[in-house]
Amino acid sequence: MAKRKKEEEIKFRIRLKIKGYDHRIVERSCRQIIDLAYSFGAKIKGPIPLPTEIHKFTVLRSSFVKKDSREQFEMRVHKRLIEIENPPRRLIDNLQNLTLPAGVDVEIKVL
Repeated sequence: MAKRKKEEEIKFRIRLKIKGYDHRIVERSCRQIIDLAYSFGAKIKGPIPLPTEIHKFTVLRSSFVKKDSREQFEMRVHKRLIEIENPPRRLIDNLQNLTLPAGVDVEIKVL
C-alpha cells in the first residue's frame, strides 16, 4: 500500500548528465542548474559524481627514429548526475534554454 502511494507521488523525473573536461567548470554548471531548480521549488537529488573517464594517448617524439622516446597525454572527462523529481513545466523550458560555459555538455532525459 505504501509503495503504491510512493509511486503515485513521483509522476516523472528529469535526469541531467553533465560532462566536461575541467572539473571546476562542471561544478559551477551543476551549481547553476541546482540554483535554477531551487528557484522553482523542485526536489533535487545530486549532484552525484560519476567515474571520470581517462583517455590516454602515446605519441612518438620523433618522426621515424628513436622509437623508445615517447610522450604520453591524457584527457579526463568529469561527469555529474542530477535528478529532478516532478519538475514544473517552466523549469523544463528554462533548462533547455540555459546557457552554460563552453566545454560543458548536458544530456537531458525525461523518465
